[in-house]
Formats: sequence, structure tokens, C-alpha cells
Amino acid sequence: MGNWRAVALAVALGLATGCTQEPPTAAYVRKVTEERARKDEFFRSGSKESPVKPEEQAKFLPISYFDIDPDYASPATLKLLEERTRLVMPTSTGKSRDMERVGILEFTLRGQPLKLTAFAEVGQEVSRLFVPFSDLTSGTESYQAGRYMDIDPQSSGVYVVDFNTAYHPYCYYNAEYDCPYPPAENRLKVPIRAGERLRAADALAPGRR
Repeated sequence: MGNWRAVALAVALGLATGCTQEPPTAAYVRKVTEERARKDEFFRSGSKESPVKPEEQAKFLPISYFDIDPDYASPATLKLLEERTRLVMPTSTGKSRDMERVGILEFTLRGQPLKLTAFAEVGQEVSRLFVPFSDLTSGTESYQAGRYMDIDPQSSGVYVVDFNTAYHPYCYYNAEYDCPYPPAENRLKVPIRAGERLRAADALAPGRR
């Protein structure tokens, strides 16, 4: 593993390189696995905050994922925009969401340079970067309306675009939720086989493609 990959995994783990005796790849896989287990537990909890209705748990749970692949955790640079430009995103309920472009994440995935725009709610301080995207798996292997990533700001300036954390918006599980669709600038022309995916039985179901 090259040093840049070790740094990427350390950042994804929230660690400084060399702060743990566990190999970065093993620690990373363990962390992602544990986070997925916690999410499943929350979705099964029956909490009113869970998007999965109790009567539909068998339909959606356990959550289906692509295999964890550290190669999909890519070091990135964030080019902040001098002026946050506004974008109105249509949503799954036919409404709209006022968002602002915060910056551009530039990274390389399997030798191909890519970029994604990071957003925040209009007028709000950036406590977390919202990165909605679609890719060539959308509608066949993952939700047609795209997936999301949430990326914490890094004072170090070192970012990681970690597709293993990509998740389906809550409207996939429950149509009552209002979810913004990824804009054209975040429609990747490559397949991203990482993060949440459709269940095999769900891939061809009406309304889920």
C-alpha cells in the first residue's frame, strides 16, 4: 500500500498516521463494518427517527452493500469557492431545496481524475459537506435517484472521498421523506460499486429503479 493510501485510510479513520498498531486496511474495514452494523440496528429499532417502517423491515433489512473496498476511499483536495453560488435542487416529493455550492472535491479513482461538488444549506455554516451523486450503477445496482455522502470539514486540508460510506437517501426506504436529487454536475460517468446497493429482489421492482 502506498503512503498516500495509508494517509487516506488514516484520515477516514479519524487517526493520525502511525497512531495505531493495527494495519490501516484492517482497521478501516473493521470501522466500516461496525458502522454498518450500527445503522442496521438503528433501522430495526422501531424509533420514529428510523425511515424503515416496522412492517417493511423484512423488505429493506438488512441493508444491502457492495463489498468494502479501500480503493474506493480516495484522497481529495477541496477547492473552496470564493463565492458560494446557489442551486435549487428538485426533490423526491416534487418540492425544491435551496442549496449552496461550497467547493469542488477533486480526486482520482482507479487512475481516473474525477470531481464532485460539495453543498451546504443556504445561509448555514458548513458543519458538514453534503455530496449527492449518481453514477453508472444508478437505476440498476443502486437507487435510481442517486446516493449521498457526508464529509466532515478538515482543518488539515486533507480530505477523503469515501464511497464505502455512500448511502441511499431516506426516500428510498420511505416515500414520505423529501430528498434532493443530485445535480447534473455530480453525475459520475463511471460505476461506483461501493456503499449501499439495491437488494437483488429490489433492483427490478417498480418505483425503485
